Amino acid sequence: MESTQLLQYIAVLMLFVLAVGATGGMIALSMLVGKKGRTSKIKDTAYECGMLPIGDGNTRMSVKFYLVAMLFILFDIEVVFMYPWAIIYKSMLADPATRNMILGSMLSFLGILFVGYIYAVKKKAFDWKS
Repeated sequence: MESTQLLQYIAVLMLFVLAVGATGGMIALSMLVGKKGRTSKIKDTAYECGMLPIGDGNTRMSVKFYLVAMLFILFDIEVVFMYPWAIIYKSMLADPATRNMILGSMLSFLGILFVGYIYAVKKKAFDWKS
């Protein structure tokens, strides 16, 4: 019994070996056949619209930027969770047992997110000037 179950994984093992072999082979082939170009300091500098780059390329960003980005992701995911609800909402209204449950669940979900939004506004998370 156990040997037949293990035999079913031979295809997965073969696929894994093929994937590792193909990627390793492509990397090795590109190293062997690829051109070794002559580089200079000017060729290795970053291209900035024809101008020489001045200053540090990695400027420090404010923490507010990342906070607003995370809040955007949070509220964007809220919309993603609303799509499946909107799709099944009409079919769930036909059943009287689930009619109030589906509306209540979405209202509670939106209520919790609205409380989070009010909290972010009170903490001035969206204020760019400070």
